[in-house]
Amino acid sequence: MDLLAAGAAAEAADAFHAAIAADSANIEAHHGLVRALRDAGRLEQSVGAALALTVLTPSDPLAHTALSISLQTAGHVPEAEAAAARARVLEWKIQLQSPPQESSQDESLAARDLQS
Repeated sequence: MDLLAAGAAAEAADAFHAAIAADSANIEAHHGLVRALRDAGRLEQSVGAALALTVLTPSDPLAHTALSISLQTAGHVPEAEAAAARARVLEWKIQLQSPPQESSQDESLAARDLQS
């Protein structure tokens, strides 16, 4: 990550490749590789790495978002829009599985309505 932050995207990509070779289930390294390849201008490789990430974590909205960004950057707009839509659907599924939580603003509004 330090290499990526320092603007050494190609070197960061090599480091992420090495991390993935050591542990193919290292999701953070896969995400980092997608970003490093994109920042290095290796757009088609970034798309390939993002596709691999979606295979590794098919229900992760962030993986599909990373794919969408890489596709968009590479000029594959229809495919990017489809990946973004898939990310939104996955996020909605996660939200539907989570119990609803009232925010403090919602609680304040509810309390005010009760007082009226």
